[in-house]
Amino acid sequence: MNLLKRNQIIILVIALMLVSAGYLNFARNQKENTIPTTAEEESNIQYAGIGDAKLVSSNGLVDNEQNQLVENDALVENNEEENQNEIAQTTSNEVSKETSAYFSTSRLNRETMYSQMIESYQKILENESISETQKAIAQTEIQKINETKNKIMICENLIKTKDISDLVMFVNDKSVSVVVRADKLEQEQIAQIQNIIAREMQIEISDIHISNK
Repeated sequence: MNLLKRNQIIILVIALMLVSAGYLNFARNQKENTIPTTAEEESNIQYAGIGDAKLVSSNGLVDNEQNQLVENDALVENNEEENQNEIAQTTSNEVSKETSAYFSTSRLNRETMYSQMIESYQKILENESISETQKAIAQTEIQKINETKNKIMICENLIKTKDISDLVMFVNDKSVSVVVRADKLEQEQIAQIQNIIAREMQIEISDIHISNK
């Protein structure tokens, strides 16, 4: 009986020792896990985190600046191209207007010259002190001027049918000068112009002088 009780006491003591050892081991592990980091460690961790954040932010800023520079360069290039196109278009329009003005002004001056000549001969016809011979000459000159004007009109209209946008003719006795509105005249066009003028004006091709403007 005494032996049984002793064995029970020994088993109880061993059980208490195991429970105590387990509790002490658990308490030590819990303490190690809850030990706060030192100020230096916290500072290092924060510094590392802030450094990484700054690095990422800087890279993003650089990329944004580079993209903005590329966009600005493209915008400047587009603006320069548009300005050049506008300048070229403006220059082309100014040249076109100047050329148109040349032809219209030249025809007006030509008609004014013929009108003044006719007016001068008409005054001779109206002057009673002028002889009949001189009046006959004046009448003949008026007729020649009108015939020349008609021939010029016919020639210019026929030449325009040959893909010529504009031109002006000047007749001096049997010599004819023609200024054609064109950047370049093909040999075929020159031949067509010569044939028309030679036929209508009754002059030689060698007396026809053609230029472009």
